[in-house]
Amino acid sequence: KVLEPEPQQESSDFKEECQEFVDKISQYQKIVEGLIEVKDEMTKEVETEKMKAIGARNLLKTVAKQREAQQQQLQTLIAEKKMQHERYCIQYEALRRVESEQNEFIDQFVLQK
Repeated sequence: KVLEPEPQQESSDFKEECQEFVDKISQYQKIVEGLIEVKDEMTKEVETEKMKAIGARNLLKTVAKQREAQQQQLQTLIAEKKMQHERYCIQYEALRRVESEQNEFIDQFVLQK
């Protein structure tokens, strides 16, 4: 059966337009797939950086706690050393008194002879 030339031309044009549409849809699908891959890669990078940041924050907290503990230890040590210094000062004064008394005793003993 022979078709009239005008509907046949329209049919052929429509077929070409459909093929172009399918080609454009295929290109669009490839572009979208590429964007999804890029998004997935960026998501992985963001997660990696996020984990690094969490690790750094935890390390910083740990270091801060260690410094605080070290500061408390040093303050305790300073207090102990101050108490020891006070004891040594008291002991030194007591020894000076004893020395003074002994020197007095020696001087009186020498004078009596």
